[in-house]
Formats: sequence, C-alpha cells, structure tokens
Amino acid sequence: MKQSEQIKQIINLALQEDIGSGDITSLATIKKNQIAIGKFLVKDNGVIAGLSIAKLVFRSLDKKIKLKVLIEDGFEVKPGDVVAEVSGNARAILSAERTALNFLQRMSGIATASSIYAKAVSHTKAKVIDTRKTAPGLRMIDKIAVKIGGCDNHRLGLYDMFLIKDNHIEISGSITKAVEACRKFMRKKKKKFLIEVETKNLDEVLEALECKADMIMLDNFNIEEMRKAVELINGKCKVEASGGVNLNTIKAIAETGVDYISVGGLTHSVKALDISLEITPL
Repeated sequence: MKQSEQIKQIINLALQEDIGSGDITSLATIKKNQIAIGKFLVKDNGVIAGLSIAKLVFRSLDKKIKLKVLIEDGFEVKPGDVVAEVSGNARAILSAERTALNFLQRMSGIATASSIYAKAVSHTKAKVIDTRKTAPGLRMIDKIAVKIGGCDNHRLGLYDMFLIKDNHIEISGSITKAVEACRKFMRKKKKKFLIEVETKNLDEVLEALECKADMIMLDNFNIEEMRKAVELINGKCKVEASGGVNLNTIKAIAETGVDYISVGGLTHSVKALDISLEITPL
C-alpha cells in the first residue's frame, strides 16, 4: 500500500472511532451553515509536526475547509506561537478537532524528542533511528514524525529487511544457519533484502562478520565492548547500537564510532506536545 493511501486509511479509522454515528453535540448546538475560524496555539517548547496530517483530517470531513500554515513542520516552537489557522464549516471543524489535535500533539511530541536526540549526537557520524515500538496502527504516522524531528527510520515492518534476533538464532541453531536461510529465502523469492544480525558478545560479532551480514546490531554492549566491536568490524558493514539508550548514555555510545543508534523511546513513551485549538464564529 502506498504511503498516501495508508495515511488516508489511518485518518478515516480515527475519525470513525471518534465520530461514530455523528457528533451529536455539534449537530444540536451549531447551525448547519455556521462558519468559524480556529487557531492552533502552542503551549510548550518543542518541534511542530503533523500539520499536513491535520489538514487531511479536516478535509476528510469537508473539502472546503482551509488550513493556513503559519509555522512549517520541523520548526521549533514556543508557548504562545500560533502554528496554523483553520477556517470553514463550524460543525466539521469541531467534529474533526480532537482527531486533528491527537495527531498533531503526538507527532509534535515525537519530533521534539527526535530533535533532542539528533542534536545529542550531531558531533559524530552516528544517526539516531527509530524502532517498531510504535502505537499500533500509527506506525507510518510515528515514523514520519521521527524524520521531521531529524532522526532516521529503521525498517518499517517485518517485511522490508531481515533482522535476525536472538530468538531466530536460538531456533535456527546459529547465526550462520540463520543467515544462510535468509539468503536461500531471497534466492527462492528472487528478491533482495538487507540482512542485519543481533549480537550479544564479540564471538557473535565475529560470526556475523564471517557471514558477511549487511549490518550488525550490538545489543546491550557496554561502552568498552562496543569500541572493541567497532574496531573488529572495521567498516566491513554498518553497526547499530541498541539497548539501554537514553539521553544520559547516547553521547558516549555515539562516540564509539557506531553508524546507528536505535531508540525505542522516540515513539513508545513519547510525551505529546501541548497544543490547543481556539475557535471563534465568523
């Protein structure tokens, strides 16, 4: 499914979840042809993200609704900033309000966290990447927000690259057997995918190297072990650091020379940015 189609599907499900058989309060209290204007007001410091999604939410209910962006996605904002104005049918605006804000607040929270992490490693070659620890059904939205904030996306799902983890290795019998099985799968399907191998120690790093993996994940390595692993790999493949990553540890991890640092916290426990929509009739 194309990204645009997936986003449309996510928005439609969210609106259906909230509106159901109808927004009875707006239907009861607001005249059918009433026009209104609303301002998106930021109440905290952060990075704005999701205005294009918010626009799609409103226009899903009424194609005549206009959203004027005043501060573009990816820019830092502060309390009191008005990032956009929405105008059009008042009923439609109010019916879409909560859904639009839910996307905008969550995406801005993710972008804010991503911006902080990206800045923390900006003096190194390391890139911070996300994980699959996203809100169910919102992965595409979450990963767009990560990119807006300045970090990168890892795999989108289980379908776009091999990631051989400890459980795969345990069941397959070894790293070598698991990698060989992945290559056999590609030959059979006549498709090419990157192969990443999760490792727990230097012996496993050596085995993954011998298998010519495209990427090696150093899972919960301490800093000294990580440096040794990077020296051992010596540019033969890309290196990802994973596990125990937070703002207190990421600088030292990045300085070991790894290529990527995966951070589940970008999406799994993000704090939404405080944004409100203040609406007045016209």
